[in-house]
Amino acid sequence: MIVTRLRQIGLLLAAMAISAIAIVQMFERTTNALPTDYLMMFGIATALFLVLWGLIVRFQPYASQAIVPCVLLLTAIGVTMIARIDQSLDTAVAKRQLMWLCIALVLSALIITFLKDYRVLRRFSYVSMVVGLVLLLSPMLPVLGQEVNGARIWVKIPGLGSFQPGEFAKLFLAFFFAAYLFDHRDQLAVGGKKILGLQLPRIKDLGPIIVVWIASMGVLVMQHDLGTSLMFFAMFVAMLYAATGRKSWIVIGLIAFAAGAVMAASVFSHVGQRVDAWLHPFSNEQYNMKVGGSWQLVTGIFGMASGGMVGTGLGQGHPALTTFANSDFIYTALGEELGLTGVLAVLMLYLIIIASGFIAAMKIKDGFGKLLASGLVFTMAFQVFTVVGGVTLVIPLTGLTLPYMAAGGSSLIANYVLAALLIVISDAANQPEPELTSKEFQYEALAVLRDKELEERARATEPIARPRTASAAPNRYGLDDPDGEIVDTTRRAPEVPANTRDFGEYTAPTGTMPPVQYGQFTVPSEASHAGHAAHAAHAATMPPTPPMPRMPEVPPIPPASASGYPTDVQSTHHSPRHGGARA
Repeated sequence: MIVTRLRQIGLLLAAMAISAIAIVQMFERTTNALPTDYLMMFGIATALFLVLWGLIVRFQPYASQAIVPCVLLLTAIGVTMIARIDQSLDTAVAKRQLMWLCIALVLSALIITFLKDYRVLRRFSYVSMVVGLVLLLSPMLPVLGQEVNGARIWVKIPGLGSFQPGEFAKLFLAFFFAAYLFDHRDQLAVGGKKILGLQLPRIKDLGPIIVVWIASMGVLVMQHDLGTSLMFFAMFVAMLYAATGRKSWIVIGLIAFAAGAVMAASVFSHVGQRVDAWLHPFSNEQYNMKVGGSWQLVTGIFGMASGGMVGTGLGQGHPALTTFANSDFIYTALGEELGLTGVLAVLMLYLIIIASGFIAAMKIKDGFGKLLASGLVFTMAFQVFTVVGGVTLVIPLTGLTLPYMAAGGSSLIANYVLAALLIVISDAANQPEPELTSKEFQYEALAVLRDKELEERARATEPIARPRTASAAPNRYGLDDPDGEIVDTTRRAPEVPANTRDFGEYTAPTGTMPPVQYGQFTVPSEASHAGHAAHAAHAATMPPTPPMPRMPEVPPIPPASASGYPTDVQSTHHSPRHGGARA
């Protein structure tokens, strides 16, 4: 365990060392010195990262230790690039970003410390739905809502600034989707008709996806935000596929959102301009448009092209030429100064976090945890894909931000909470199975064996009922029900009428019946007693013998044959000592 902890802290220290080298190099090339205010804030952030790692070791000892170093590296690279752009534009966005980083680390530490079991989130599924919808629709309020660049996705609080509630809404809606799909996964997994080799769902099971599609289209219509609506709908479809395993849901989701996007592009000019800029980025008409157009997109592409394979170096490029280079287009700024090698390394860090989340989702046994981890990881992966794909002309621009790197407190805090939830789920997934030699396991095993033995004993002592037959032979011992229930005849002696006992064969000359051996006991015969002549003569003058009293402890003596031996002496194996019945 000590070697494992040393390796884990080594990863964290290596990430801190790389971040410190990048920050010092950038400031030395731009200002020839490291500002004191930045140095103090970097020191506070470093201390909080170390505290966070210590809390993970203490409260989540089996969690994936690859998430925190990767998140640290991505955040440090993003803050370094934001500070680099601040030097060119004479702004202070990086300082605010460091302040939001400290708040995000404190919230993550609280989650890791107090959220012992993530399954408690399932109890508040519908509360999470209400909170998520309120956050999602809050920008539509007439007083708090604020429209920026054609999209109404901001909420402005007087005295505190503005934030993007959609970043937090994705977390609460992920809780609700995971709980809902976990409760209804069996119904949604039932297949309907098969068309072109694809098993379609039943028509009555299309309700949830239709409701989410209408909600996402409502976000697109009311807020003019293609990225948020696309992210929520894609998250639900991905979690629906993870819950049911049916590819038809993915096909239906793609067709539904493609139809909605085409309709929105033809109706809303804001969405249509982004599609036109994506289809014809280098045309003069699109490039020279005053509103919208492809100027920002083409500038970012030229910046990445100038970086080449290894980039111009930190502090030696011109990333500030691209508008919103510290938020929406931070990936192009990194491509200019770090080159293709640098941006591929950034994508590799994202891939490690995504792989860690999916591994935890596959290993965990709880269905709610599987869906929640899958939904959270897919949301982050989809966000990275839409941002990188948008600035590289793979898809139209969506307006989403790159997790952990882009400027903005809402995105940073929400994604740190997402990482903390993944750490908690991975701890539950990696916990070892209970040892077979533990006292608790042995006690439970013995309890199960004891219960099973008691059940077998109870079943063995139950009477076995046999059906009565008309041709049943009479019982030689005078039993009332010879073909009925099997009883233990050793408990009673057969009742013999008083005047029907025959003592002829027990006379002195011929009474040679030997003692009957029954198990470990020897029953003396009456012949040995009648062998004396005096006793025989006395027995002849006496009246008939009264009925024999019941002797519950002595088995009955069967009649002897002409030779003096019993006619049916059972073996010891079939004796009442072994539970058999005398027939």
